[in-house]
Parts: sequence; C-alpha cells; structure tokens
Amino acid sequence: MQDGFEPYTVTLTDLRPAQWLQEMKALGDQHGFFEPLGAHHNAAFIEKGDTLLVSFESLPAIQALSEQARPVGFDLALANDWSCLSVLSNRDTWFRDGEVYGFFDQMTDDGFFEDFDRVIFFGAGPCGYAACAFSVAAPGATVVALEPQATLDPRVTEWDDRFVQMRKTDFTDRYGFAPDMLEAAGRAFVLYDPERPLDAMHAALFERGGIKRFRARHLGGGMQAYFSQMGTLVPLVTSAANGTLDDNLFARLYRKRRENVTYCKKLFGALEAKDKPYMAEAVCAYIVDAFGAPRYRRKLKSMQQARIGETAAE
Repeated sequence: MQDGFEPYTVTLTDLRPAQWLQEMKALGDQHGFFEPLGAHHNAAFIEKGDTLLVSFESLPAIQALSEQARPVGFDLALANDWSCLSVLSNRDTWFRDGEVYGFFDQMTDDGFFEDFDRVIFFGAGPCGYAACAFSVAAPGATVVALEPQATLDPRVTEWDDRFVQMRKTDFTDRYGFAPDMLEAAGRAFVLYDPERPLDAMHAALFERGGIKRFRARHLGGGMQAYFSQMGTLVPLVTSAANGTLDDNLFARLYRKRRENVTYCKKLFGALEAKDKPYMAEAVCAYIVDAFGAPRYRRKLKSMQQARIGETAAE
C-alpha cells in the first residue's frame, strides 16, 4: 500500500471472505498487526492515537451494513483519530473460543492495553456480548454494547429461543457471564429496545452498579445499522469515551430517529398493531409530511375518512 494511505478509509467491497481477510491482513501488517485466532476469528490492529477502540464484529454483518465493506470500528476510529483493534468472526460465534481467550490473555500479560490513555470496547448483538465479556482484560475501560446478550447458558436464559444452536456452547467458563465481566469497567453503557421482550430480559441482567442502560424504544433489531443511518453512532460512542454520555445527551441524540423514515414506519406499524388509531394517524401524517411516501398518503386518507365516519356516526 502506498505511503500516506489512510487505512480506515479502505474500500473492501466485492471480495470473497478469504480475499477480504487478506486485505485486512495487509492493513494490519503495515499499520499494526494481524493475528489469526483459530479457524473462526482474526484480530487486526491499526495504530493511530493514544485511545484504543476494541471493536467486535462479524464479517457477514460488515459486508451487509457497510457500503465499503469495512469494519464499523474503522469509521468510529477515523472520526476520533483513535487506534483500533478489530476482533473479527466469520459468523455469529459470540467469540466463545479458546483462541480468543488466549489472545486477550496475552494482550493483558504484555501490557498492551496499558499503553493507551483510554480503551473503549464496542459491539452489537453477539458482538455486544463479546465487548462486555472481554472488557475485563482492560480494567477501567469504557464499554458500549448495543442490544447485547448477557449469556446463552440455557440454565440462565432458557427463555431465549432465538439461538438454540448455541446451547451446547459453554458460557460458564472464562469470559463467560457478560454482566459479571463488567465489574472492572470504568463505565459501561447498554442500549436496548424495551419493546423487544427477549432483549429487555437480557438487559435486565445488566442492571447493576456501574452499568448505565438506555432504552431505544421501537428501534428494534439491527440497532447498530439504525444508529449509523441516523448519524448518531459516532457521537454516541465518542461521548461515552469522553465521559459525557448521560440521559440528556442520549435523549438529544435519539431525537434523530424522527428523521429516519424506517424508524417512523416501524413506529406506525407498532401503533397500528396496538390498535391506537389516533396516534397511528398522527405518525402517518408526519411520515407523509416529512418523507412524502405515497403509500402512506393513501393510508392517511383512509384513516382520516374512517375517523370522520366514526365521528358522524356518534
């Protein structure tokens, strides 16, 4: 790669998984390091600033969510001139692998995290679980986890039937129960949608000292993608790292959802399902006014006619 190349702006689209990893290896070899972690995981480190972002991500999610097919950690690190350690999986594994444990053990023994003024762990879903679980390797770190699972140990979360294929995976050994692993964190932030019962039940397991939970109502699954679309993911993680993220700031950031048509449509659908016609009509009118949306214009007209008919019947 040429001198002066900015590694965080790399474009990795239209590559097969093996090619994608080869490009990530080239980046790591030139700007930090790249280390395979067994058959299903890899770690790529880009050295930039005195703050380190440790981002857990899966290759399928990266390729689905990023137009440039690069880790979201790169975008977060680029915005803040941070160093970035991307811990990558080739599928959703929750990073329950001895090679990954050994890697973090070695980083701790080598004092790797101590070389940085600040360390932030970030992840979403299964990767949010990993961000919480492995943060114990860097005491004092800040953790930002979007809709994380606390554990998939069926003795604790048998009510979660979404990931039955993981029930034979051991979540009781090292780096196991994510809420316990946050005890050494400096600050930890867990974001979840209370309208999704299973996510809310996992979030309840994180209710303990030092962990701040934020409710992102009606955002649903794929929270990372929605925050990215709203332009709030970078300021969210940045403010968490700076120690300025609180209820008021989160509320201001979350107001950006009103500018996201997908969120507004999901809210409309939720209100319809709950049989709240007047609130649904108000949201439908907002969608039409803010985004056009011809289909919702027809819905709005139908709802208005129904309401007028009900009023006349009274």
